[in-house]
Amino acid sequence: MKPGTASMTIDYRNLTQKIKQWGKELGFQEVGISDVDLSQHEAQLQRWLDAGYHGDMDWMARHGMMRARPAELHPGTVRVISARMDYLPPEASFAHSLSHPETAYISRYSLGRDYHKLIRNRLKRLGQLIEQEVGPFGYRPFVDSAPILERPLAEKAGLGWTGKHSLLLNQQAGSWFFLGELLIDLPLPVDSPEENQCGKCVACMTSCPTQAIVEEGVVDARRCISYLTIEFDGVIPEEFREAIGNRVYGCDDCQLVCPFNRFSEVTKETDYHCRDNLRLQPLTTLYTWTEAAFLKNTEGSAIRRIGHIQWLRNLTIAMGNAPYSPEIIEALESREGENALLDKHIDWAKEKQLEKRLQAAINVLPVSTKRLVRIVEKGLPRDA
Repeated sequence: MKPGTASMTIDYRNLTQKIKQWGKELGFQEVGISDVDLSQHEAQLQRWLDAGYHGDMDWMARHGMMRARPAELHPGTVRVISARMDYLPPEASFAHSLSHPETAYISRYSLGRDYHKLIRNRLKRLGQLIEQEVGPFGYRPFVDSAPILERPLAEKAGLGWTGKHSLLLNQQAGSWFFLGELLIDLPLPVDSPEENQCGKCVACMTSCPTQAIVEEGVVDARRCISYLTIEFDGVIPEEFREAIGNRVYGCDDCQLVCPFNRFSEVTKETDYHCRDNLRLQPLTTLYTWTEAAFLKNTEGSAIRRIGHIQWLRNLTIAMGNAPYSPEIIEALESREGENALLDKHIDWAKEKQLEKRLQAAINVLPVSTKRLVRIVEKGLPRDA
């Protein structure tokens, strides 16, 4: 189809109303429209890149300012249709997962089916519905599949405002939703942005386990648990390992404390519901998965893309942080020698487990003996 060939007699205001209705019928909770001018975000994007906050995500720097220029990404684009889809699953079990360190905590967006294909297909269908209405026109759907600043676009489209954690916040829905974009060459009327309502609240900033939110709206990915457990495939720095806790894929902490997430609704998409083989699973159970089992159990899931070794690496750190257990030691030792990257984390995890075993033994000693142990540990004279 050739872009820009739609009829010039289109009633764009009426078409906009239909697009928003079609979006809801396709399962989106809200649809908004913006222009393509993101020039005000270019300087901030460059500062973020210059500071190295993108970590090893070289593709972010490689595409440069194209991320802020949708018309360069898809020539002819004059508007962007942004859509949001809720993903919070029923029985999310946040409290149970985080308060039971022997179980694996998996970011709630990834407990069900991978959202990329689902949302892209819905956006493509939306484009087809518009085409049926107006004739051939230029459009292209995106869902995390291209260098595009989706949150600033969604903000311009009136879907919410950028919170201090850098995520999009919606007054009625909080932040438990996915975003997708349909780039089009039709000059539809645009929506108005929402006013930022975060006020003086800094709960997301202070609750971050690794202090990755370095200033309002700015995240240093190199410190972020989601980046470390998903995007980063190397040796996780020791300074962050204990803070990772039992988070084996992503982190939701900055969203969990956000007051606006009190208003979030459970998703209507059954594809986003929790899989039984991922929900509230013991770390040792997941650690036994062979590569074949990992691929089978994560088929259609976003988790699959990190690969088996990275999955085991994340589980290894979580097992080091778990309470002492002979089963954990046995599980860690069963993986020794499989992979050099994994071995570096296994050594650390075993050391942490043995430290906890020693501490547990000390805790059952008489008070006088505990004092003696502390003196010996500090290397102090006996009469100190």
